Amino acid sequence: MSSSAHDLLPQVSLGNTFGALLIGVTLAAFLFGLTNLQAFIYFQTHNKTDIPLYKLVVLWLWIFDALHLALLIHCVYYYLVTNYANFGALTEIVWSFKLQVLVNVLIVPVVHFSYIHRIWILSKGRSRVLPATAFGILVVICSGVSIPVVWAIYRCDLFEDLAGIEWWTYGVVGSAAFADILIASSLCYLLVTSRTGFSRTDSLLVKLVVYIVSTGSVTSVCLIMVIIACALLPKTFVFLAIDFLAPKLYVNSFIALLNARHYVQDNTDVVKSSEIHIRHAIYPKLRIGGAQDPGLQVSRKDSGDDVLHLTHPI
Repeated sequence: MSSSAHDLLPQVSLGNTFGALLIGVTLAAFLFGLTNLQAFIYFQTHNKTDIPLYKLVVLWLWIFDALHLALLIHCVYYYLVTNYANFGALTEIVWSFKLQVLVNVLIVPVVHFSYIHRIWILSKGRSRVLPATAFGILVVICSGVSIPVVWAIYRCDLFEDLAGIEWWTYGVVGSAAFADILIASSLCYLLVTSRTGFSRTDSLLVKLVVYIVSTGSVTSVCLIMVIIACALLPKTFVFLAIDFLAPKLYVNSFIALLNARHYVQDNTDVVKSSEIHIRHAIYPKLRIGGAQDPGLQVSRKDSGDDVLHLTHPI
């Protein structure tokens, strides 16, 4: 190493900059492994039961999640291996870093719109003002905030140029966190108001509500941590390292929600096929309409039993 490089070395803090990026990529790789597991479980347990749209969404998310990780690995490899001790290159933004931001935009809004579709399904038989409003807000967020930020980052050549779009970053991350809270609240509201009075069905709904709150809070907390790190440590890359994890958490939380029926199954065969048997002799006048629970409907069997089916996936 030349003497000039030795002179520059003490002035560059690699620990909280590119070291943080390395840790972020390592954690992102771990989360991608969980994505593979979630996707495998989904296709194994929903091979013939789920609608084709969700299968295409899961495949889309898996492909772009893998592409996102590949770009992150290239980014870190470029700085820490290819340009080792080349401190001039460390100030420049490599193309893979810019492209991973675009891939991020192709992941997060798709997850949001998929949640909105599930809200739309659960709202069948009710007023759909709630999902329509949420859909409109997300459209404004995606087109009015995310796209200009992606273009602004694409035009940046140096990391110091990112300081000029700091407030735009707050807007994108904050709007995404708000969307998470809005979607989780909507799903919880629809599930809570879909209570049927049957203890086992209501117990399943409560488990799903807890599941939605826990998975939705993970992405929201991650985005809030990005804002805090960017505000408190603006001259480091800690906030970028945390932001690397956001799309991975979105993909995992959405596929985990699709797999929720598999996770929360009771051991009593009641949720084995999502059916609850009600003796007609005990409840001769029982009626379950779409307004009470859009995901439930009653069908008859030759034996005289009423079978309550969960026809719409949560």
